[in-house]
Amino acid sequence: MTEEVKNSPIEDFDWEAYEKGETKGEKSREELTKTYDESLNTVRDKDVIEGTIISLNKREAVVNIGYKSDGIIPVSEFRYNPDIKVGDTVEVFIENQEDKKGQLILSHRKARAARSWDRINEALEKDEIIKGYIKCRTKGGMIVDVFGIEAFLPGSQIDVKPIRDYDMFVGKTMEFKVVKINQEFKNVVVSHKALIEAELEQQKREIIAKLEKGQVLEGTVKNITSYGVFIDLGGVDGLIHITDLSWGRVNHPEEVVALDQKLNVVILNFDDEKKRIALGLKQLQPHPWDALDADLKVGDKVKGRVVVMADYGAFVEIAPGVEGLIHVSEMSWSQHLRSAQDFLKVGDEVEAVILTLDREDRKMSLGIKQLKNDPWEDIETKYPVGSKHTARVRNFTNFGVFVEIEEGVDGLIHISDLSWTKKVKHPSEFTEIGADIDVQVLEIDKENRRLSLGHKQLEENPWDVFETIFTVGSVHEGTIVEMVEKGAVIALPYGVEGFATPKHLVKEDGSKAGVDEKLSFKVIEFNKDSKRIILSHSRIFEDEAKGEQRTETARKPRRNGGNNRRAEEQPMLNAPLEKTTLGDLEALAELKEKLSKK
Repeated sequence: MTEEVKNSPIEDFDWEAYEKGETKGEKSREELTKTYDESLNTVRDKDVIEGTIISLNKREAVVNIGYKSDGIIPVSEFRYNPDIKVGDTVEVFIENQEDKKGQLILSHRKARAARSWDRINEALEKDEIIKGYIKCRTKGGMIVDVFGIEAFLPGSQIDVKPIRDYDMFVGKTMEFKVVKINQEFKNVVVSHKALIEAELEQQKREIIAKLEKGQVLEGTVKNITSYGVFIDLGGVDGLIHITDLSWGRVNHPEEVVALDQKLNVVILNFDDEKKRIALGLKQLQPHPWDALDADLKVGDKVKGRVVVMADYGAFVEIAPGVEGLIHVSEMSWSQHLRSAQDFLKVGDEVEAVILTLDREDRKMSLGIKQLKNDPWEDIETKYPVGSKHTARVRNFTNFGVFVEIEEGVDGLIHISDLSWTKKVKHPSEFTEIGADIDVQVLEIDKENRRLSLGHKQLEENPWDVFETIFTVGSVHEGTIVEMVEKGAVIALPYGVEGFATPKHLVKEDGSKAGVDEKLSFKVIEFNKDSKRIILSHSRIFEDEAKGEQRTETARKPRRNGGNNRRAEEQPMLNAPLEKTTLGDLEALAELKEKLSKK
């Protein structure tokens, strides 16, 4: 009976309308669709609305926005908020109501970015505390995700204490204050340090109000720089300058203290307004000069280490905090201008003699050359006049060569004492700096600590021999080696040089001799004292011509007695005056002998 009722047809069903696609009921299809659509939220692409997280896993979150389908958002977009959970309301940006797969596409990151600038500016105006997610490190600080915007967190604004490890903050969510916004470049700067500074400021005031000069406090090394050490005194920082760490010299504060080390310090000075506190560490120790041996006096020998070098000298630490200066002039008996770095370097262990000692001003001067005898004390014995030595060329001047026989013993070789034969225009033609040269002591000037030396004196004076070779009237072969303004320099045998004026360089054909020509020259002047030989090429053929003229005149017969005699004598008055020859001297000698017998 029941089955019959179920399978029984509807009596008033309009089959004809059904076949035509027409239906009858309480509501049509359009009405039903309209009713369904009105029951859902009306959304548009690019809108920002709120949704509720209905499901959450490690990769994605399912968000219900009251639409016909739910949207999916990657969990990575919620990294800034690790506490996100099912049921939380979040803002979403509708990227696409329905993609090819019919999926609603949402974005939480874009929703935050769409309203981020308004929120950022509002947070700056109202001085609000906001949350941000530290994404990564960058140069000078960190990158923070705030409302979907990448803000910059300077390293100095992370904490009131210097940060040693930035990586420990990456991935953390922290509270910040917006401190600066650049609207033109869309740059945001945030600070975490600003949140705790207000509280610390009050603590600083209370601490500074209780400070007094000379007060000793315990502190912790907070930061070390090249110029000093920052000490945390329990909420307020003080600085120990590098010069106040130790009585001795300190190259870097790390030599004295270490990070996080606890130590006692004394307050040297402080500024209430700027809140600067100057601290001292060495002041808690007695001054080393006060503990210096009372028996130490001038002339005593001390040992120490070179701690500082300068061009003018070296500072030697003979005890921690007690230094003496070795001036460069006290490093060697040599008088040459030299730098202190030529003798010592930092770290050298040296022995020195105390030259001056001033305990009141805490100054001391030292010397190391005093450990050796002054070479000038017995200079006459060690380097007597006439003694021969080997010296080192130190410097040149236009007038000679400065040499050093030993450290502290200098001498000068005058340019005229370099060679007997060669005319040296400049010492560099004869020797070179750093070369060894043999010398003979000519003169000692003990007062001015200078020796007069000679090099040519090591050989016999060849001019004694030259005097017998290059006699006046003798002829020698020579080569013109140089032409100068007043004549020519001629190289003669035995390494000697002569000189000829332009008129004595004229050849027999009337042409003038030039450089590198090899000719015969007659000696017309020899001066042993000035070492000068004057030569002439022209005089050779000129003298020959004059000799022939005299011979021709002697052969002519005399006529008319006395008249002829006067006629013959008349031309001789105009003839050039000739030097007396050797034959003339012999004839005069015979005449003198006959007269003596009569």
